[in-house]
Amino acid sequence: MDSRVINGRDMDSLSAIGVFVQAAEARSFVAAGRVLGISASAVSKSMARLEEKLGVRLFHRSTRSIALTGGGMLYLERCKRVLDELEMANAELSQLSSMPQGRLRISLPLIGKPFLPVLAEFQRRYPDIQLDLEFTDRVVDVIEEGFDAVIRAGEPKDSGLSARPLGGFRMLVAGSPAYFARRGVPLTPADLLAHACIHFRYPLTGKLQGWMLSGAGEGNEADLPCSMICNSLEGRSAFALEGLGLIYVADFLIARELESGELVTVLDSFARETGQFNLLWPSGRHVVPKLRAFIDFLQGRLPFPK
Repeated sequence: MDSRVINGRDMDSLSAIGVFVQAAEARSFVAAGRVLGISASAVSKSMARLEEKLGVRLFHRSTRSIALTGGGMLYLERCKRVLDELEMANAELSQLSSMPQGRLRISLPLIGKPFLPVLAEFQRRYPDIQLDLEFTDRVVDVIEEGFDAVIRAGEPKDSGLSARPLGGFRMLVAGSPAYFARRGVPLTPADLLAHACIHFRYPLTGKLQGWMLSGAGEGNEADLPCSMICNSLEGRSAFALEGLGLIYVADFLIARELESGELVTVLDSFARETGQFNLLWPSGRHVVPKLRAFIDFLQGRLPFPK
């Protein structure tokens, strides 16, 4: 154990050093007390105790003024160095505590788009933050499992979590131009009964995703044919690009393919399912710099359709 550990007496000495420096520079116990918010008598008593402890007289005193002795001048020079070092140490620690750094544990949906490019950009911006990412569709317990934050779709349900919306999306039916040239274009949800539909199976429940389409203002989920089943969101897009069938997918997952014309949407006027991604983190806690950097960085950077 370090023998230089500061005890209560040392802390009192540090306090007395601050009073001494103030009195020495002001050349007045009254002026020093005014700056420090204590009485001139308290300053005088503190200096007397310090002199007794050191066994050295620090001030020449008169009824009108004080002046440093030779020992006092030497002591002042050393004390100012000590206080300067303490000030520098405090500044360095304050700066260190405000720098985004350390491990940041985040849970995200089981999809790469659109998060991976943004997370890579974040890592380049903040190399001192170690991202610990878990991609899962499991509903994690943010606090119990020790996550700093999670990204999830849907309305936040946990009142113990703070939330920030990251962007919205819309579910659409899409296929390749080659597919439509071969099989025709469905004009109503009922027309899908004659088409090849590539379905998504939820990994956790094993259920197939419903295609939430409506007609004439009435909601319906047609009992659609099933040409393929896939539990990979990106995999379905790849099969649709190959012209193997139609997919029901979030717009942001196929934004590039829609822009290039490799995929085309149909039945847009019947598409009624929308959603929103939120960033969630434990509320009621101080937001540490690494998490604050992550929260602020994600805002507006995810390429969700506006």
